[in-house]
Amino acid sequence: MRTVLVTGANGFIGKPLSDQLSREFRVRASVRKPCTFPFRCEVVLGGDVDASSNWREELAGVDAVVHLAARVHAMSDDTAAAEQACRLVNVDGTLNLARQSAMAGVRRFIFLSSVKVNGESTQTGNPFRADDTPSPWDAYGASKAEAEQGLGEIAEQTGMEVVIIRPPLVYGPGVKGNFATMMQWLARGVPLPLGSVTHNRRSLVALGNLVDLVRTCLEHPAAANQIFLVSDGEDLSTADLLRRLGRAMGRPTHLLQVPVALLEVGAKLIGKPDFCQRLCGSLQVDMSKTRELLSWVPPIGVDDGLRRTVVRLPC
Repeated sequence: MRTVLVTGANGFIGKPLSDQLSREFRVRASVRKPCTFPFRCEVVLGGDVDASSNWREELAGVDAVVHLAARVHAMSDDTAAAEQACRLVNVDGTLNLARQSAMAGVRRFIFLSSVKVNGESTQTGNPFRADDTPSPWDAYGASKAEAEQGLGEIAEQTGMEVVIIRPPLVYGPGVKGNFATMMQWLARGVPLPLGSVTHNRRSLVALGNLVDLVRTCLEHPAAANQIFLVSDGEDLSTADLLRRLGRAMGRPTHLLQVPVALLEVGAKLIGKPDFCQRLCGSLQVDMSKTRELLSWVPPIGVDDGLRRTVVRLPC
């Protein structure tokens, strides 16, 4: 039985991924704080992920690494501080782990990147593609892009296979951030001025679909040294997402017909134009490369993914 090291194993993605992989592999779960898992795996307590981290013990006997641990950019961060913090973990820490993995004889290194490497928005009907030139807008996206470039160089120098996955917004049980906020709005029956936001399209990916793709990339021969985009295969407008999320929750959805232009003006007046862009703009991904190279189809549909998400509502 092969051994897989999962970093960030107790996170939103790491825990269900480790659970799934533990059914087929020996999973070594690297965490920063002591925790218990309801499934069988070897838990190892690691320190900070940076250029000085020593991974020798964690990498002993490991065949593949799935690197999830990352510094996620917060919108409230100071730009200079955010850039430094993101580079420390997402670039220096990732490349340090990858170099040590290659030296330890790891065969394949899977890096969970982000669609933010491609950019923040698309024109409706003109999705991002895996082989597009990176165009990150913030410190987090830039750090992921730099890490991807460094991983490509390490793969060329060492022969270790590298797989890069760029997900858009991931939703599932325990989701946080803007998605959890939308769920709270709907749970409280708050009327939302988003009924007119029907012309944008956004790609999302259910947690179970992302986990399934990572599992596929662990062994599929065609995944070696490739970059993949992933989604549920169905892009939604904001209004459609809210209605379908409301149905999954068993709650009525109260959407007010406010013109998008008025929403944009209001968002600028209160200093939140980026938040409005995420609600009203488009961000689509073309995952045809993922489908064709890996013969991969998302096993979970959008409505099923939403039902799984709302089983445990956020507090």
